[in-house]
Amino acid sequence: MHTSLRILSLACISLLAACASHTPPAPPPVVYAPSNNFGGDSRAADDVLIRAIGLVGTPYRWGGNTPDGGFDCSGLIGYVYRDATGLQLPRSTREMIGMRAPVVGREGLQSGDLVFFATNGGRNVSHAGIYVGEGRFVHAPRTGGTVRLDSLDSPYWQRAFLEAKRVLAVQSLALHP
Repeated sequence: MHTSLRILSLACISLLAACASHTPPAPPPVVYAPSNNFGGDSRAADDVLIRAIGLVGTPYRWGGNTPDGGFDCSGLIGYVYRDATGLQLPRSTREMIGMRAPVVGREGLQSGDLVFFATNGGRNVSHAGIYVGEGRFVHAPRTGGTVRLDSLDSPYWQRAFLEAKRVLAVQSLALHP
């Protein structure tokens, strides 16, 4: 299905689901456990995509990790994965990029992959976001800003891009033994 149509369909489904009379139970928490499972879980990717896009507009706050308090980039990622899939990721971008998860080339990115950047120059990670499809990612970029969608194809993000990782392959194995 075309990614834009898929995003729109998922957004509509999530809005309708919000009208349900009771809240479904949260998935059990899953602690990050590395694996060699290079497959993906499209249902989990859809859940991550819906949750991440739903947080666009939330204020940035350094050290923030909740919608009420605001987010920094790693706090946003941790919250989305925990809330959408039960996966507990490391707190900092440095710890996230160091996870033993499959590295993905830009041409192979899928919804739910983590994208990492060196926004201070050099090769040291300083920022991260969640890829949502069609060359776009959700992230919490800076003080005074909000969670937003940006394009990996913009010159700034192209220059700063370091690598991407597929953590949903790890989560898929953990939830489905």
